[in-house]
Amino acid sequence: MNGGLLVAGTTSDAGKSVVTAGICRWLVRQGVKVAPFKAQNMSLNSFVTREGAEIGRAQAMQAQACRIEPTALMNPVLLKPGGEQSSQVVLLGKPVGELSARGYHGGRQQRLLGTVLDCLAELRGTYDAVICEGAGSPAEINLRRTDIVNMGIARNARLPVLVVGDIDRGGVFASFFGTVALLSREDQELVAGFLVNKFRGDVSLLEPGLDMLHGLTGRHTYGVLPFRHGLGIDEEDGLRVSLRGTVRESTVTPPVGEDVLRVAVCAIPLMSNFTDVDALAAEPGVVVRFVDRPEELADADLVVVPGTRGTVRALEWLRERGLADALVRRAAEQRPVLGICGGFQILGEHIEDEVESRRGHVDGLGVLPVRVRFAREKTLTRPAGEALGERVEGYEIHHGVAEVTGGDPFLDGCRVGQTWGTHWHGSLESDGFRRAFLREVAAAAGRRFVPAPDTSFAALREEQLDRLGDLIEQHADTDALWRLIESGAPQGLPFIPPGAPA
Repeated sequence: MNGGLLVAGTTSDAGKSVVTAGICRWLVRQGVKVAPFKAQNMSLNSFVTREGAEIGRAQAMQAQACRIEPTALMNPVLLKPGGEQSSQVVLLGKPVGELSARGYHGGRQQRLLGTVLDCLAELRGTYDAVICEGAGSPAEINLRRTDIVNMGIARNARLPVLVVGDIDRGGVFASFFGTVALLSREDQELVAGFLVNKFRGDVSLLEPGLDMLHGLTGRHTYGVLPFRHGLGIDEEDGLRVSLRGTVRESTVTPPVGEDVLRVAVCAIPLMSNFTDVDALAAEPGVVVRFVDRPEELADADLVVVPGTRGTVRALEWLRERGLADALVRRAAEQRPVLGICGGFQILGEHIEDEVESRRGHVDGLGVLPVRVRFAREKTLTRPAGEALGERVEGYEIHHGVAEVTGGDPFLDGCRVGQTWGTHWHGSLESDGFRRAFLREVAAAAGRRFVPAPDTSFAALREEQLDRLGDLIEQHADTDALWRLIESGAPQGLPFIPPGAPA
């Protein structure tokens, strides 16, 4: 078997990442050697592979769904937004420069097509099947000429395309039809059919619409996936998350002890790797919320200042909102604060930045004895060590180099009183360390909170991926899906006018 499939979507956030992970987990349970692939990803949530390459976290999770180690081949181009109109371009896991959207789509993107196709070919030569994820919608007619992630790669690699639509948003039939109808004849020949995502209710009521869609397009629907809470894998596209709510749809389970523990995460601009707090949200009795006002810190037992792609900009935002003063007061009052990566840098004494913001010397909040200098080379490592008597693993992604001049050592950062700072992402996924850290936080906050003794974050991840595999196995036409992956798009698919503009 040397199969492949491109999972496209009618929109961003239609469920492409989840469906790709689900198909990967279903295939690997059938004994298929499978790998994920996303040619180009725009994300502020990234991961470091064992060889020191930076890729999108969604592809790292999809690799876990395949039960393999993630590599740079699985996400050769990563765009990390630094604002509304520019991004850092990460090629094969290493940053190669900053480009405006116009500069990238104006020519650079198309020149990367050869690299992208080489990576895909190498994966296809190693694995039985490669499940590719598209980006946004394949029907972005203004971007088709330079596309290397949707129909551009499908056409070059002769991949069948499955279009996913989020019916919970409404308008899914129009989205399916319009997506196909805005593609050229050559692109339409590869669009095999559709997959409905997030359906609520009685499927029999939907079936007449699916039959009509088939009559209009000549294409089958390969499944109707029901709406399920808490199945989203690591967030990807988009610069913002919804404030005043958790980033996940998970339900807080009752605490083991008498009290819950309240965690407030500062929703700073260009927030990156906010997935760090997922491990906290997985703990019974821990309530995680994202905040943007100082009064929302008042009842928090722990405040997290997360990573960011714009440290100086985030620092200014904290000051404008009054959150900076609230954080300084918390530190003085010995109330727990945790800074991770950019958040750690913000808590320091000063920042010398001629790389990210090019603002030169900027005063930090001064609550940790740390001086930060931004280097042009990015640190990409997978450190391991010990803290609070427990083994810890993490990963680092940053330009800022921290000089720690005092305090107690903490994960290559430092701790002063109840203020903690580290460059290590992912450290809270180490179960023993997370429990020890939460015990310290609870004691400092005066809460009778007890961490659950048996919460395994890795096991919860595996359960989540198995649930995605179950969704595909139970609610998709897996026989038809298997034929699609193995043999490609059906022959003779009709052309739906008007097609792509000339």
